[in-house]
Amino acid sequence: MDDELLELQKQFEYAQQAKSSIRLSERNVVELVQKLHELHIIDFDLLHTVSGKEYITPEQLRHEIMTEIKKVGRVSLIDLADITGVDLYHVEKQAEQVVSGDPGLMLIQGEIISQSYWDSVAEEINERLQECSQLALAELAAQLQISSELVTSVLEPRLGTMVKGRLEGGQLYTPAYVARVGAMVRGAARGITVPINLSALWSTLQKLLLEMDGATGVAVEGSFFQSLFNGLVKEGEVLGSVRAGAHWTPTVFAIAQRECIDSFFSQNSFISYDALHKLGISQPVQFLQSRYPEGKHLVTVFVHPSMIEILDAATEDAVERGSWIDSLSVLPASFGSQDASKILSLCPSVQSALKANKALILGESYVFSNGFVKDVYDRVEKEVESFGLSGSSGIMPSDDSYLIKEAKVGQDTNRSSEASETSSESGHKNVLEKGSKKKRGKSGGNVKSGATESGADDTEYIPTKSKKNQKRGKDTPPSQVSDSKPGAKKDGGKLQEGNLNVPSEEWVIQKIMMLNPDFEEQGIDDPKTILRPLASYMRPMLINYLKEKRKALFTENAEKMKRLLDNLQKKLDESFLNMQLYEKALDLFEDDQSTSVIMHRHLLRATAATLVDTLFLNLAKSFPGPLSKRALAVIEALEGKQVETFMSAFKELAEESGLHLKKLDKKLERTLLHSYRKDLTSQVSAETDPVSLLAKVVSLLYVQVHNKALQAPGRAISVAVSRLKDKMDDSAYKVLTDYQTATVTLLALMSAATGDEQDCSSDRILSKREHLENLMPALKGLVLGSSQS
Repeated sequence: MDDELLELQKQFEYAQQAKSSIRLSERNVVELVQKLHELHIIDFDLLHTVSGKEYITPEQLRHEIMTEIKKVGRVSLIDLADITGVDLYHVEKQAEQVVSGDPGLMLIQGEIISQSYWDSVAEEINERLQECSQLALAELAAQLQISSELVTSVLEPRLGTMVKGRLEGGQLYTPAYVARVGAMVRGAARGITVPINLSALWSTLQKLLLEMDGATGVAVEGSFFQSLFNGLVKEGEVLGSVRAGAHWTPTVFAIAQRECIDSFFSQNSFISYDALHKLGISQPVQFLQSRYPEGKHLVTVFVHPSMIEILDAATEDAVERGSWIDSLSVLPASFGSQDASKILSLCPSVQSALKANKALILGESYVFSNGFVKDVYDRVEKEVESFGLSGSSGIMPSDDSYLIKEAKVGQDTNRSSEASETSSESGHKNVLEKGSKKKRGKSGGNVKSGATESGADDTEYIPTKSKKNQKRGKDTPPSQVSDSKPGAKKDGGKLQEGNLNVPSEEWVIQKIMMLNPDFEEQGIDDPKTILRPLASYMRPMLINYLKEKRKALFTENAEKMKRLLDNLQKKLDESFLNMQLYEKALDLFEDDQSTSVIMHRHLLRATAATLVDTLFLNLAKSFPGPLSKRALAVIEALEGKQVETFMSAFKELAEESGLHLKKLDKKLERTLLHSYRKDLTSQVSAETDPVSLLAKVVSLLYVQVHNKALQAPGRAISVAVSRLKDKMDDSAYKVLTDYQTATVTLLALMSAATGDEQDCSSDRILSKREHLENLMPALKGLVLGSSQS
């Protein structure tokens, strides 16, 4: 058998050494392997190497991977790909199978690591830890080129066995070091007797460790101290409570705190919240309510029911005696006014007295019996009558100007201009009264005016609501009291406080002190502190009393006030309507500038001046604010040359004063012209002065010819006459011009008469006057008709 085996070896060696006459290329080999794979002669997987010149089976690749792992216990997949010469994809795939089949291996972050490797690492870490007492996980992770989380997961199961230490806050500590620091924490915690923030304590311990160990000292995190401290508290080695994980209150302090609170509360029957804040109690109300369920919490203090009973008895006695009491005088000095108000609401006798209307609480802490308040008020009410209703003397003026002013302040007629026009069209007309020279207009309109009340220091201006401007202003004078809102309620007695000469709060206080000297006799440092709430309570009632008195006075004089106010409005309406009527005649002379100026000035000085006087005399004597500007503008326009400018300024003044000026409409114009013509006709018929007759005849002719009410001065009569030439018959016009010429001659003679020639001139004047008197019937006949000649 051995001989045969030796023979076969020789034959095999010979066959190997023999040179083949046929050689296969690499390509042929590849094709041959592929063919054998297709024929399933090779029935296992083959992997190409990166070089492409070798084949390797998956089993062999896994075997080589295990071989590399066993060398050092840790190998990366990239290194395996280089070592085996196989693509990384196949290496990763086979490595996953290797790790899944061996529980002692793990595939982490592209590396295969065995448990034996971690054991060796743990032994090295333990050796280093024992040398330096502390290691940082971040430092270990950097050295091992892994994450801190992985280091933690590896070390935690080996702590206490392979690694003799404690892991806390990312640091490894030796048991001896932990015991040392724990002793420091225990000693510090037991030495504290007041509440403290633990972070400050840990900072102190860190500095102490650095001072003790010097440059070689270990940097200890606050979390390590906190962990040791929590363990000590749990084990009962230190006594106290931790709030919010950082605030430590020792048991000894809590005991002393409660004893202090109990002692103060039992002795005084109250305790302030500030005192509990100083003792470190952040929620004093909840603390006190839980500890003393029978107590009552106020705004700043906590009280025992006995404190309420004491105050209740004192206030009940004061109410029954018809007197008053300051609750703060019964309560301790630390009580505030809000506390007094709250504790009074807890007193049964006070609440029952309030419901029965027997007492009042004023100024939060003062309790007054209703009988006492009524008695004081009745006496002060008599004193307040000294203020009167319009002046400090209390005496009402009896003249009509005062009534006009009071009517302007208190009366609200609520008549609008539209209502006035509507009523005039519907037949509700006032009777047109005759005047000696001018026709009076119709009364009506929305008129409200007021006047300042002289002698009243506290007078305030009442704003005005005019038709065009509903805004209220501080500068609006007291003469502007109007309300154009339709349907406004009439109430002559409802006045603002500013229009009453009302007593001030200080005056009321002084009167109470004078009528009740007990306040000063009781030795109170400042009686005003007590009397001010009482005065504040009584003052509105005194003001209402004055208002009612004033209202009664207005009611008593209502008819007279209304009549005076209507007369004032009527005068303004008549004058302003006449002014508008005369203004229309000025258009006839606009083409003659010199004559137009004369006509404008005459109308301003004659009619407009009277209109301004009527308004100014009935307004207040003072013109505050915008009213004074409007008044100055009217005066300037009155001295000017344009009636239109005056009319505009006068309207603005009237509007600022709260007055309504009637506008001349067609119907009113016809009525006034008819009245004006009738009045002129009557004057011409009764006129006996030949000089005065000419102006009246010319005015009447202008009414008949142009339907205009002409107001012409003597200088403009000749121009006015000349403009009638085309409007009259030649004979009639000749009569008019002859009369005008004779009148001018007579006036010239009268003007030229001097001392030496006076007798001669008198004869000539008499002659001319007789001539004019002879012409008077003919002139009257021009305007009155043949029956009058």
